[in-house]
Amino acid sequence: MKVVLGVDAIFPPLTGIGRYALQLANGLPNRPEIGEVKYFSMGRWVSGPQAMATGAGGPADASGQFARVRRAMASNSLAVRAYAKVMPHLLKWRLMSFDDFIFHSPNYFLPTFPGPAVATVHDLSIYRYPDLHPKARRAYFELEFHRSLARAAHLITDSESIRQEVAEHFAWPLDRITSVPLGVSEAFVPLSEEVSRPVLSKLGLAYGRYGLCVSTLEPRKRIDRLIDAYERLPRRSRETFPLVIVGGRGWLDTALHERIERATRQGWLRYIGYVDEAVLPVVYAGARAFFYPSLYEGFGLPVLEAMSCGVPVVTSNCSSLPEVAGAAGMLVNPDDADALLFGVEKALEDDEWRATASARGLTQAADFSWPCCVERTVAVYRKVWGQ
Repeated sequence: MKVVLGVDAIFPPLTGIGRYALQLANGLPNRPEIGEVKYFSMGRWVSGPQAMATGAGGPADASGQFARVRRAMASNSLAVRAYAKVMPHLLKWRLMSFDDFIFHSPNYFLPTFPGPAVATVHDLSIYRYPDLHPKARRAYFELEFHRSLARAAHLITDSESIRQEVAEHFAWPLDRITSVPLGVSEAFVPLSEEVSRPVLSKLGLAYGRYGLCVSTLEPRKRIDRLIDAYERLPRRSRETFPLVIVGGRGWLDTALHERIERATRQGWLRYIGYVDEAVLPVVYAGARAFFYPSLYEGFGLPVLEAMSCGVPVVTSNCSSLPEVAGAAGMLVNPDDADALLFGVEKALEDDEWRATASARGLTQAADFSWPCCVERTVAVYRKVWGQ
């Protein structure tokens, strides 16, 4: 089989979708069933997805620049309409001679393509919680996503819960949707204090002395609820185990940043922002506990990464997160203030629970890998190719 892989989500700083696309880009050429892989981004052919991820120079970086421009345009409704009108014609022209390929978009949207096409749908948050997304983003989905569904021979979701949602919301047959769980890099492993200290000290962090949340700052992540819970902790707990938030800026986050700045001035919160991929596993491994009270997720990759590092996890009891955390994490209602406070306090103070959660998390995380994700993705290609 020959594959055209859409890689427009691969640009720094990498989001979860960007990391997923990069793992596919790196893994597909190693599969014996795949004869050729071509990489397509923003109407351009690119040769180095890894260069795109790091922002290196050359054509790949140019495509990354286009992707960043598109992300900036997403807040402008007029720009979204213009993009949706012009870009499909360019994509159709560039792809018209590739009818002997499969096209896979790891990021929702499919161009017109002469051969079979597969799209990965990560979640339906824009339909379930439209008020938590910018107006222009909603407009783009309304214009383009239904067209993408009409072009798709098959859909991939990251979890079974999203598979069921997609089938119900769009009246899609379940036999044309496959759940393919994401994986975790081998870099995410438990690390000793001695190994972690040089990296953590540069960030002003002490091994085992902070609670951690890794997340883009957007409303559905419920980071404001986590800050509420931390604020209700006894003063000694907040000062001993300050909350560290890692992640890039998202949208509709002005009030959240005001909360973060106030807690930072009080001395019990640190917002580090985006952390380089090489540093992130150490930040996970050095945490006393990991908190991820998201209202809604298509998968919840940070939960898996934290468990792989042997860090106890408190996360939400909704959407896909119970599939990822299994019996290893403490599951709470993210909008139940008392339940979230109980989870945060137990994870910071109960050493017996922490030891049990850490061991269970390592066992749970061992069931997920990127090679397995790639293998299951190729199985979808085989199914589509044989139709």
